Amino acid sequence: MDYISDPPIKAGGTLTVEPRLSDQWWATFNASLDALGAHTTTRTATLSGETVTQLRLAGTIHRVFPDVHATINEWTVAHADLGWANLTAPTCYFLDWEDWGTAPRGWDAAMLWSQSLAVPALAERVATERTADLASRSGKLTQLFHCAGLIAAGAGYAGQLFEPVQAAAARLLIDLR
Repeated sequence: MDYISDPPIKAGGTLTVEPRLSDQWWATFNASLDALGAHTTTRTATLSGETVTQLRLAGTIHRVFPDVHATINEWTVAHADLGWANLTAPTCYFLDWEDWGTAPRGWDAAMLWSQSLAVPALAERVATERTADLASRSGKLTQLFHCAGLIAAGAGYAGQLFEPVQAAAARLLIDLR
């Protein structure tokens, strides 16, 4: 365990202002996710205390989008709780590792992307930085999973993310056909 003095980018709530992240920050972010994804483990990722499984992913998607073929064929090691509260700046550190384990390819990028949708330029930057993961079928399904979870929770829970998440989900549905 190490003490990290850099603060979280957004300690809580929805990020609504684009953080000033350097190119070095993004390089570290990408290298960290790439290194993590290169590992293997028998540990399964969790989200909100529940194991990340094919059944859970498909169930969440099908509650909102019942006609989507939601089988994930690519699984990799993920932080599994990668949001702006668990990333620091000005130096990029990943915090809060209790959920890490095997998850669908693109899980971390999709989670961060979905939490960025209230700041379109930031969501686009996440998508650009993690194109290889997010452009894969697994990545698109994982993005749809995170969108479906926010849509199912409702506008009161999703807040400023609700409308951009609905628009993003509509685009993903077209891509997944």
